[in-house]
Amino acid sequence: MFKKNLILVFAFLLIIQSCTYRKKDTHTFSNYNDVAVRHLDLDINVDFDNRKILGTASLSIENITECDTLALDTRDLTISKVTLDNGKETTFRLGRMQDLFGQPLIINIQPETKVVHISYSTSPNAEALQWLEPQQTSSGTYPFLFTQSQSILARTWVPCQDTPDIRMTYNASVKTNPELLALMSATNPTVKNSEGTYSFVMDKPIPAYLLALAVGDLEFRPLGENCGVYAEPAMIDKAAYEFVDTEKMIKAAESLYGPYRWGRYDMLVLPPSFPFGGMENPRLTFLTPTIIAGDRSLVSLVAHELAHSWSGNLVTNATWDDFWLNEGFTTYSEYRIMEKLYGADYAQMIAQLGYQDLLRTLERLGYDNPDTRLALDLTGRHPDETTNVAYDKGQLFLTALEKAYGRDKFDAFLQKYINTFAFKTMTSEHFLKFLEKNLIKDTESTHQAVRVYEWVYDPGLPDNCPVPDSPEFRKVDGQRQDFINGKPANELNTDGWTTHHWIHFLRAIPHNLNHESLTDLDKTYNLTASGNSEILFAWFTRALDLDYKPVLPALEKFLLHVGRAKFVVPLYTALARTEDGRILAKDIYKKARPLYHPVTYNVVDKVIGIPE
Repeated sequence: MFKKNLILVFAFLLIIQSCTYRKKDTHTFSNYNDVAVRHLDLDINVDFDNRKILGTASLSIENITECDTLALDTRDLTISKVTLDNGKETTFRLGRMQDLFGQPLIINIQPETKVVHISYSTSPNAEALQWLEPQQTSSGTYPFLFTQSQSILARTWVPCQDTPDIRMTYNASVKTNPELLALMSATNPTVKNSEGTYSFVMDKPIPAYLLALAVGDLEFRPLGENCGVYAEPAMIDKAAYEFVDTEKMIKAAESLYGPYRWGRYDMLVLPPSFPFGGMENPRLTFLTPTIIAGDRSLVSLVAHELAHSWSGNLVTNATWDDFWLNEGFTTYSEYRIMEKLYGADYAQMIAQLGYQDLLRTLERLGYDNPDTRLALDLTGRHPDETTNVAYDKGQLFLTALEKAYGRDKFDAFLQKYINTFAFKTMTSEHFLKFLEKNLIKDTESTHQAVRVYEWVYDPGLPDNCPVPDSPEFRKVDGQRQDFINGKPANELNTDGWTTHHWIHFLRAIPHNLNHESLTDLDKTYNLTASGNSEILFAWFTRALDLDYKPVLPALEKFLLHVGRAKFVVPLYTALARTEDGRILAKDIYKKARPLYHPVTYNVVDKVIGIPE
């Protein structure tokens, strides 16, 4: 008994010590400080007919405090049976349902329990899952399934400890239609097999939000020794052309931040309903097809998802309150990778567009809004309520540190940070302590150096913010002003303009520009019919602001085809500003909503309401 009590005291002290810079994740029901899931064995069947995943999740646990219950996160899961490693069934219960977070699954265990087996099935409406009918795919022949687990949606398709503060390895067996290929955030096949059964291994510990599954009619193309791309047959050649520089990106990232630790880096181009630009699932980044422009002009998004292999996947925010530790670091790394591949001028354009996005967000929310801090308090709110502040303000903070201490010294610090905390979690408080000790210890105070506490804990932007200034955009500003002053569109000097030049040009078109000038611009550069999603979005946004109705048919087609929330939500919001626009928005949305992922339609529902 004395030995047992001593062990409990020691465990308690370890927990107290770890909590000096950690706080409990408020977005999980799990008792992960008492019992931690260390490994997942998943044996599931993908049932397209009933839109369900069903099978068994076997959780290998470490019972830190010799607890007699295991608490997991679930949402809309049907739990049929739970057994322990001794083969005997155990009792369990589902707790009270909460709108945002689902409900806890409380399982009775023994102090010596090592494995818990949970037989379950998902709901047809599970929010992490999007089941696509054949007509929603490129082939039009086979159905498609993909998951989106970030931020707290893993619990809708796997009973788990759905917090980034817990990491686990996993193995999986997935059974599906023989005509389809299954892929996961793990080791992956490159061809279909006649049985439709696939095995997966992820031997590096990952948080639950990086669990990922996709099943569809897919082909693979290698892009280098350790990278390649999957896509539907109709898209595979375009994808392989677009992402040809991926291996160069990997080498550029490694030169900055050290070895790539995940084995392969492959990508999967999903159908257009995918709600995000990309999702950094380890070994298999999920990508929107909207970045396939035919000219490789939007591949900075690939650089961003690749950079997550270090910041996010390797060193992970302990809670979603510190989301900036994932996204601010990754955005900074994205710009550095693009600079290494395509030059400083190119990277500076991307940085300035990000700065413009941030200023618009600050103006919309208010510079004193607590949600414009880097370190947030999302208690009682869904983590997906975060904004681009985490990305762009976080990037600017790191750029300020780089400028203050020099690139060589800052790069050495970043490598040390990543190597020290690889496969671990991080909070703002702990990062600042590491920063003080390893980068700014030679200064009198952090406040005198870069005012780091102001950056992290205060709203708005500090006045020492390093404002990006692109020489290329100054040229664009001159051409825009000539156009505003009456110069015909076909006389503008747009030779060599990239997507970024055009976005900058379109964003600053004044509100009083006449429709004749817009028509001239549209006809000269074929903007309404552009095949570039970013240019289209910038053009549609400006056209709606100026009530330029010729774009409306193309806008409707776009909204019926693309489900990426970055585009869809602002466009519906812009439409809904006028009564006629709101009527049109509701009409389009009634047809489009069934095609969108829940991540997208849950937000649009709040903008214009749920269609009748």
